Amino acid sequence: MVLFILRRLLSIAFTFFVVSVIVFLMMHAVPGGPFDGYDMPVSKAVRDTLMAKLGLDQPLWVQYINYMKGVLVFDFGFPYQAPGETVISLLADAWPPSLLLGGLGVLIGAPLGILLGMAAALRRNTWIDYFASTLATLGLTIPVFVISMLLILVFAVWLNWLPASGWGKPERWILPIVAYAAIPIATYARYTRSAMLDTLNRPFVTALRAKGLSERRIIFQHVLRNSAIPMVAVFLPMFIGTATGSIFVEAMFRVPGLGSYFVSSIENRDYPLEMALVLMVTLMFCFAYLISDICYAWLNPRIRFGEQPK
Repeated sequence: MVLFILRRLLSIAFTFFVVSVIVFLMMHAVPGGPFDGYDMPVSKAVRDTLMAKLGLDQPLWVQYINYMKGVLVFDFGFPYQAPGETVISLLADAWPPSLLLGGLGVLIGAPLGILLGMAAALRRNTWIDYFASTLATLGLTIPVFVISMLLILVFAVWLNWLPASGWGKPERWILPIVAYAAIPIATYARYTRSAMLDTLNRPFVTALRAKGLSERRIIFQHVLRNSAIPMVAVFLPMFIGTATGSIFVEAMFRVPGLGSYFVSSIENRDYPLEMALVLMVTLMFCFAYLISDICYAWLNPRIRFGEQPK
């Protein structure tokens, strides 16, 4: 296990390096620069001065090395769109809305999806199974911005029950949370149904029933535990994906979270902010998958990393 963790940490470091190089080159390959937009018209002399002050007139490899030197000491520089702040302080202010809405969306959606998947597996080929499968398919195929628009249309426009956008009051959180929860509900319903059907067909379940164990005990004490591995593989990456901000959800409901900065950093060619966002999300996903793999061994001690089946 220790060797496995060390190998994964090395792979995370390599992934971090590769992503940083690719994103850095792609950012600078896009035509234009941070001072070429219409919102910030500057003369050529002023532009050259600013470029020199920010080090953007140097060769790309020099810019990359200088930036990564700062990253190693957690200095991500200053955002061009907010020069009076640091990138870290800007993201720290935007993190709470994304974490709150995304986290609640997953924490609400995951249990509902699990219950829906359990009901579908235990009532296979009934209307409950068909309903759960249809709901999961719709949740995974309909884009989240379409779901957001439908929620606004029904609950904000037609019924006038909830506000369509904004931030601050708890009633403004409801529609974004529902939009965030749509994908976790659909994903967990699908994974839970598939995993439980596979486990229910295994011989040890038949043996437990032959021993006289109650169906409730078999389901909750044995079947769910053996079906939990694929659920763990999905939970942490999904939580990271929503907690780091959904561009579409936050744009539709005008939530001042991290998702809005993904858009503005690209539009404004804000290189430090864009790099910080991508690198932060990359690290979080890498460690989420690492923790998920470690949880495999905790849920099923028979799993040994690197061993070949005999």
